[in-house]
Amino acid sequence: MIKNPESCDSMAELRTAIDALDAELVGLLAKRAHLIDRASELKTENGWPARIAERVEEVAQNARKNANATGFDPDLAEKLWRELIDWSIAREEQVLGLDS
Repeated sequence: MIKNPESCDSMAELRTAIDALDAELVGLLAKRAHLIDRASELKTENGWPARIAERVEEVAQNARKNANATGFDPDLAEKLWRELIDWSIAREEQVLGLDS
């Protein structure tokens, strides 16, 4: 269980909590990558492109909305998600054979 910041009494405890949260975040990103791999398969079956502009904007706006709901900086969330979206599309294009 990851400690709340308020319950960390030392920098060592805080760093341990940050490291644990970072590991959890990487695990979640790996799960997201697996979902992107499945999206690549489904897009191939349906003849869809990797980049679907409407979906890109929907995901970016969802990141902003989720950030606002949690008190996180929505500009940073959108920036991070747009980077993640670009990486995901590049991954899909590789599977679709469009990375040349």
